[in-house]
Amino acid sequence: MSGGDGGAGRGPLIFLIAGEPSGDQLGAALMSALRQETGGAVRFAGLGGTRMAEQGLQSLFPTEELAIMGIVEVLPRALAVYRRIRETVSAVRSIKPDALLTIDSPSFSLEVSQRLRGEGFPLIHYVAPSVWAWKPWRARQMAGYLDHLLALLPFEPPYFEQHGLPTTFVGHPAVEVPPRTNEAGAFRRDQGIPETAKLICALPGSRRAEIERLAPVFGEALGLLKRRHSDLRTVVPTIENVAAQVRDAVARWSAPASVVIGPEGKYRAFAAADAGLAASGTVAVELAAVGLPSVIAYRVNPLTAFLAKRLATVDLVGLPNLVLEREVMPELLQDRCTASNLAEALDRLLCDDAARQAQIAAFDEVLRKLGRDGRAPSLMAARTILFLIDRTRPTGQRQAEAYNESQPEEET
Repeated sequence: MSGGDGGAGRGPLIFLIAGEPSGDQLGAALMSALRQETGGAVRFAGLGGTRMAEQGLQSLFPTEELAIMGIVEVLPRALAVYRRIRETVSAVRSIKPDALLTIDSPSFSLEVSQRLRGEGFPLIHYVAPSVWAWKPWRARQMAGYLDHLLALLPFEPPYFEQHGLPTTFVGHPAVEVPPRTNEAGAFRRDQGIPETAKLICALPGSRRAEIERLAPVFGEALGLLKRRHSDLRTVVPTIENVAAQVRDAVARWSAPASVVIGPEGKYRAFAAADAGLAASGTVAVELAAVGLPSVIAYRVNPLTAFLAKRLATVDLVGLPNLVLEREVMPELLQDRCTASNLAEALDRLLCDDAARQAQIAAFDEVLRKLGRDGRAPSLMAARTILFLIDRTRPTGQRQAEAYNESQPEEET
């Protein structure tokens, strides 16, 4: 367990669960915002990755094993995951936090929440499951045990509120991504990339299965693209947990590529790149936030794709495309995720200025809808969580009004 700065033994205790890298990033920003809102008087326990560890969280166990995507892919790991669910539930009951906050990873975190219904603290989930895309029945189910939902997308609250689950649109974390910096030249010099070279930022995912499926086709596509652009270079941002796998995959590519680790390297790569090629997910919104024209790609197990296609209620998967209800970023999924298709789509972004500018113009519209002109999403989420904790405390213990005020000195 970790304590807030200067707040040991004081303030609310929040049990956080973030099972994937995107949730870890959300959790880290939220922990920082909660410290800001409480003047450091907040404590944390739970599950998280490297970003949350940097904020002081001591994870109950490594969360890499929970980063599983797909219907078929989860089956071999089911028993191990359920053991971790029981372990987590036991830890929460032992700690008796002021709130349980689960972040994304619905297959794991919502199972934990269901088992803790009625324990006397609010159950809050951050990142609404995509019930508008598939499994619409999940909204009614969640309303039966959750106390509150924090949504990233503006159109999500009605899907849950119609079933009686209070939902707050806090905004998408990508709007907090800093705009493209002026470090393009410095980054290229550091990586030995000529200023005039065409540079692709390739992001084959943060899960091992994603990288296994996407890295080979990404490499093949970039090899084809290099035939058209002899000076082509590639940079591959990744995270520490999968860096070795990414380096091994990139070493097999025919087009020259360098790997950078961590958020700073990723954003510097965004600034220096001419176009992006990314696995579908949160990173698509990050690319929109920095104004980098990009192509979205994805592959899953064929059986997973077969089942998902029949359960899905939308035709688009990229969040920028979903927000605008049109294909802003080209989506090349499953059978369309081929080296030739990816190379063709990237070549258009490198050579067709009208195609580039159309994406960039659309990104501004996406970001406005996701809350760029309002308060920071992490701050909105933190304030909502503190309000919910305060509301559930017994009369006489409520402290919400004091969170933003300095603590009075003791009289001597």
